[in-house]
Amino acid sequence: MNLKNWLYLFWTTLAVGAAGSLIVGLLIQWTDTMQYKGITDVLVNIGILLGVGVMVSVYSQMGFFAYLMVNYMGSGIFSRRVWQYIQLVFAVLALLELMFFRSFMGVGERGNSDLILGVVLLFIGLGTAYYKVRMTNATAWIPTLFFMLAFTIVEMVGVLQINVNQATAWIVAPLIACNAYQILILHRVLKPGK
Repeated sequence: MNLKNWLYLFWTTLAVGAAGSLIVGLLIQWTDTMQYKGITDVLVNIGILLGVGVMVSVYSQMGFFAYLMVNYMGSGIFSRRVWQYIQLVFAVLALLELMFFRSFMGVGERGNSDLILGVVLLFIGLGTAYYKVRMTNATAWIPTLFFMLAFTIVEMVGVLQINVNQATAWIVAPLIACNAYQILILHRVLKPGK
């Protein structure tokens, strides 16, 4: 990856995060009875939504490059088959931790919200892995699922501790969008078409 390709990935991921935060933030505020006192309030609100999306996208990019390093080291240490099994086990453990373990251990009182979030994340992860396989090859299935489940759950731990569903949706939606975008576009960034 050269600097030009990295900058392209960086700026487009910022745009995805900002757009995701703006859309979800406005939808949440539209369902809530928020009232603006003037055009300044509207512009400040849009600026805040875009700024949060940009910060979430940077956080997502840090997680993505951490994933690339973990994947590189794991594939160097273990055989391909063993590394895929390890990734699959970690993805399942992360999903179970999100959906059940926090409730059983008394860490979170969210219960149904965590279960719904886990199911939604699983379907998005499966869909992203499906499209990644269609765009590249079958060996991308497990690494994509591992990134979309395990790394996304690790990245969202901070917002889950807030225990506010609107805040979770506002942060997690652009985070998932950025993660899906990065993993789906990676092969094009690394090997641009002629």
